[in-house]
Amino acid sequence: MKRQIWALHNRFITGKGRIDFFFYVWLFFLLAGFGWLWEGFLYLFKDDLYVNRGFLTGPWLPIYGVGGVLLEVLFHRWRDRPVLTFVSSMVLCTVLEYLAGWYLELTWGVKWWDYSAMPWNLQGRICLYSALLFGVGGLLLVWLVSPLLYSLYDRIPRRVQTGVGLLLLMLFAADAAYSAMRPHVGAGITYR
Repeated sequence: MKRQIWALHNRFITGKGRIDFFFYVWLFFLLAGFGWLWEGFLYLFKDDLYVNRGFLTGPWLPIYGVGGVLLEVLFHRWRDRPVLTFVSSMVLCTVLEYLAGWYLELTWGVKWWDYSAMPWNLQGRICLYSALLFGVGGLLLVWLVSPLLYSLYDRIPRRVQTGVGLLLLMLFAADAAYSAMRPHVGAGITYR
């Protein structure tokens, strides 16, 4: 079963089948939504309060979506090389997190995360602990999650794939436009 899922996914990804932009749209939003839930629950356990994390108002953290899509596009061919996938995921996501933190701080003058209290951190934007989690997450995404998601996605009628993808993109664009004027900040959301 696992080989069949990988074969279907590899056919899609390598261009031997149809290349579907909307698979990446769905993957982006599934991972961005997962990131929103993940971070919300981390803060729920840490502070006993669920917090809508991130600079956008909606239920998504785009850094998770962007990172996940990049991992899938760049590293899917290393599915049978777990150490390389782990290390590459760790490096790529850590660089992405550093750049995103730097950009958000530069743009709005606040921090949405701060690892200053963690050992092995760099300017509070990244730390070794989160880098290791990125490696594990990237390995799981490339090895298991993405092929499984594609096998499920492939069963959805084309009109639904496109319609839902377009709707999500419009909602995201509206949220991004609104949040560019009024970023989501405050206690428990931002530092400083």
